[in-house]
Amino acid sequence: MANLLLLTNSSGASAQVLPALGLLQHNVKISPAEVSLLLDLPPVDCLLIDARQELVASKSFTKLLIATGVGVPIIVITTEGGLSAINADWAVADVILDTAGPAELDARIRVVIGKEVIAALAKNPSLKEIRSGELVIDEDSYTAKIKGRSLDLTYKEFELLKYLTQHPGRVFSRSQLLQEIWGYDYFGGTRTVDVHIRRLRSKLGPEFESIIDTVRNVGYRFSASNLGQDLQSDLKI
Repeated sequence: MANLLLLTNSSGASAQVLPALGLLQHNVKISPAEVSLLLDLPPVDCLLIDARQELVASKSFTKLLIATGVGVPIIVITTEGGLSAINADWAVADVILDTAGPAELDARIRVVIGKEVIAALAKNPSLKEIRSGELVIDEDSYTAKIKGRSLDLTYKEFELLKYLTQHPGRVFSRSQLLQEIWGYDYFGGTRTVDVHIRRLRSKLGPEFESIIDTVRNVGYRFSASNLGQDLQSDLKI
């Protein structure tokens, strides 16, 4: 699940700009496509620019965003008729029709975000190591250590710990974790998440099991404070 910011001057909801967006589970914020946004751009994984109308103004605004080093991929939303006006000069990550279905939209979002992550890792290989207090996660070797002790984790346990650590303090429901870790093609129940959390806590041991915090009636989160210090992670995606 990604954090998305939809920039549009339309007065309607996001479903009116891009109907498929309302059928996905991404976190979506909507903001006017105004230059003032550049002063206080919230942390997001991807920007969606509504370019269904006023293509010239949309192109200028998009290029201004890129010039200021916005640092996240941009997807332009347009109509069938607007496609002919979009070219490499826009310098955006992707373009999508406002009539696109949810599967296509979700795939495009995953691809552009994934490309940004790969590019960042290529520039700085050290980002493949995640540190939070006594916890060290090495993505290259698929190993995790806590207080110098190696954790004998399965693949899914490793992915679950890594994902929670990358989003400190953020609460994820069982359904969200099932989707992010097991994927869209997994048909098992959310009980699977509880089982893996229990096993993960057991391997962390009594001293550190509380870093995987249960939020009653909601889900789970990574609590860096339970490591005895604030999170200082080298990788945040």
